Amino acid sequence: MSPAPSPKADLMQLSDDSRLAPSSTARANSLADLTATEFIKLFRSGQVNAIDYARACADRIEQFDGQIKAFHRWDRGLFEARATRIDSDWRKRRRELWMPGVPVGIKDVFNTYDFPTGMGSEILNDYTPGNDARVVSNIRLEGGIVAGKTVTAEFAVHHPGPTVNPHDPRRSPGTSSSGSAAAVACRMVPLAIGTQTAGSVIRPASYCGTIGWKPSFGLLPRTAMLKTTDTLDSVGLFARSLDDIELLFEVCRVRGHNYPVSDTILTDVSRQTVSGRPLRIALLNGPKRGYESAAAREAFDGVALKLSTSGAEIVPYSLPAVFEQAHEIHERMYRRSLAYYFKVEWAQCPEMFSKVLADMIRDGIENISPADYARNIRIQSELAHTFDREMTPFDALICLATADEAPMGLDGRDLPDHCLIFTMVGASTMSLPILRGKEGLPVGLQVVTRKYEDYKLLTIARRFLEVAT
Repeated sequence: MSPAPSPKADLMQLSDDSRLAPSSTARANSLADLTATEFIKLFRSGQVNAIDYARACADRIEQFDGQIKAFHRWDRGLFEARATRIDSDWRKRRRELWMPGVPVGIKDVFNTYDFPTGMGSEILNDYTPGNDARVVSNIRLEGGIVAGKTVTAEFAVHHPGPTVNPHDPRRSPGTSSSGSAAAVACRMVPLAIGTQTAGSVIRPASYCGTIGWKPSFGLLPRTAMLKTTDTLDSVGLFARSLDDIELLFEVCRVRGHNYPVSDTILTDVSRQTVSGRPLRIALLNGPKRGYESAAAREAFDGVALKLSTSGAEIVPYSLPAVFEQAHEIHERMYRRSLAYYFKVEWAQCPEMFSKVLADMIRDGIENISPADYARNIRIQSELAHTFDREMTPFDALICLATADEAPMGLDGRDLPDHCLIFTMVGASTMSLPILRGKEGLPVGLQVVTRKYEDYKLLTIARRFLEVAT
């Protein structure tokens, strides 16, 4: 991984009026300010122990999570015991691990052998699977510490959990990966994993002011995690620096001869780098641009101008008209799939579903046939091929990650945006915390590349952060 300066997110601290605001004043423990890669460097040089870092993060959780409610379950004793074991193992064997002693928040839709996996629902609140999801196992094998299970929406759909926005607890923290985004934003953990079926990584990252990345569909394994829509569900990552998010990607991703298509493209220098010419960036004038706030758009246009001034070629671009139907197609796929995946729970205890999810399941059963679902899957595949072809002349596409800053209310209505389009086509997409809305709250800049051009995205994201911040 190439070195790069770590962009710092604002420190969040409770103030007297019960709002969280950027501050550089007293904090629970300053070691929690370290990014994962900063900590690893200090750990390997013997300057900081894993237990010190774990205690710093645990202090942050104890200090702030009473209000933020990012964690559904965590155990300080277990957290610190594992950090102590990492220190002991390092002293005895000095095994080279990717992320020794790094705490990671795990969205409560991934199986963990040591914590229940409730998936945001009372139906499964005490369900203990007894195993780890593959991404969780990969994290543990490389020395990462599961700090706890972060809050998700009910079955990762729409009915929100209790997590509040770290910048203003009156506002939404985003959709179903809200706990993971908030935990990273508040420095409770340096890294967290989430999932995205529409915009549930990009949106909370945008609202909470973190980096959020949904890599190309299929690169992060989905074994032993909640499924809601098989061709859409994707694993995503949260961090406060690009070095950190790249580290977590490398730990979690699939690789080798069992994945010949992705492995071939990921190792193809011509697909992953740009040399000898300016970056060519498509500036999306997308189907949902009309919902974007004037302040967020002004901030976005300012960054686009900076990129152009720095030498990038910025090309105004509109998606083909066929993408106008993407949101409708996505919703019909989603509803029919929810009806399928939750048919047992629906038959046994329909009263335990929220109204919003119950209505979606009922609609999927009554109004969307298997044949209609199959037709929409074919359209999704066609959209993916079209997008890949359209993006061939460009190195990346940029747009707002969300139409505006976080709406008021935990169940505040999200304005339509473009997140789900890039989920539908399986592209690699990242939200960078470099914009602000009219109230000065975070709005992400979304960067998108063709499927499997994930290393190119990382390189471009570094360039954008250098230019825009």
